[in-house]
Formats: sequence, structure tokens, C-alpha cells
Amino acid sequence: MKKVIITGTSRGIGYEMAKQFAHNDFQVLALSRNQKPLEDLALKNITAISVDVCNDNDLQKVTSFVEEEWKEVDIIIHNAGFLIHKPFTELTKDDFQRVYDVNVFGVASLTQLMIPFLKKGSHVVTISSMGGIQGSLKFPGLAAYSSAKGAVITLSELLAEEYKEQGIAFNVLAIGAVQTEMLEEAFPGYQAPLSAAEMANYIFNFATTGNQYYNGKVLQVSSSTP
Repeated sequence: MKKVIITGTSRGIGYEMAKQFAHNDFQVLALSRNQKPLEDLALKNITAISVDVCNDNDLQKVTSFVEEEWKEVDIIIHNAGFLIHKPFTELTKDDFQRVYDVNVFGVASLTQLMIPFLKKGSHVVTISSMGGIQGSLKFPGLAAYSSAKGAVITLSELLAEEYKEQGIAFNVLAIGAVQTEMLEEAFPGYQAPLSAAEMANYIFNFATTGNQYYNGKVLQVSSSTP
């Protein structure tokens, strides 16, 4: 069975992805601060661990698990996200730090730890946002979040170049509006055209096949604005 690590799995797209991969005969390591929603499903292919991607001690739990149980990883999906919606003049340095910790530094830290376990043909997919795309329509109140999503795009492009000789692919999906709790935080009352389960299905297909066609690329996955 192939092995996938997914972050941000307690709700929304991450939760749906964990189920999707498990039902398609993947071994799933699901990382979230709240592991209970997936534990309650009792799916034998899913191991849910309580992990804060900003906490180095928590991330060591991931390394220990992979070393002892898996030895290798086929796919990583960096899905965990954190959003603060505030006017720019009200954002504090701490606000920026918290947003970047999850959306950028957490991605970098987990990737660093997993590099030794990524074999030729592995695929690392980072879930970004249309708000992080240069030239895309931007929205007030999302200065910290959208700039972080832009930063992680550049990080992925660099890693694709750095690890191309090892056969590890790094790609980004910059997604648009999906009906999730985070969307409601950013755009209260807005009805998105896609459900979390529908987007999870798209990401599953891309994560399992996209590295045959793409490396170091950013795909815009959006049918609406926002």
C-alpha cells in the first residue's frame, strides 16, 4: 500500500481527503491538532496523530512514526491552514507570525523532516490559495494570509529545483472558493460552487498522478471569484 501524509485533517478538505485516500487503499497518516474526528471513523488505513505543525516536538512524533512504521513516504499533502481576517492597520506582528507559522514555516519544517523518506517518484503537494497568485484579485483583510500563501508557492518552486535530481516532485494547487469553515471566516455568507468533498476528490487525483506531468508548477483551481 502506498503511504500519504496529510496535514489539517480535522475538518473540511483535509478530513475529506483522508477518507478518500483510505478508501482507495492508501495508508494515511493524518496530522491535526484534533485527531478525534478521524479516530471516530475507525478506518483501519488511517493513523490520526495530534500534531501542531508549528511545534517542533509534535513534528518529531511524525518522524518517529515514519521511521518505525513506514520507512518511506509516497505523497505529502500540506493542507493545514490558518487565517486571520483583519484590516491591515490592525494586524500585529504576532498575527503575521501565527499565520506564517502554519502556512509557511510548518510546511518547510515537515518537508525537511520527511526528505529522507521521500523516494524517487514521490509527490509533495502544497495547498495554496488564489489569493497568493501574483496578479489575482485580492481582498481586504487578508494581507497576512494571502502573502503567506504567496510565500509558500515560491518555496515549492525552489524545492522542485533543489530535489529534481532525486526524482521528488513539488507542486502547488492554488484553490479558489470551497465551502469550508475557513471560507466562512474570510467571506461570511458566501456560497462556494464546490464542496470540500468535491475538492478533495480533485486533489486526490492530482496528488496520485500529477507528478507524471508537472514539477515546480502552480495550478490555479478556481471556477469563481473569490
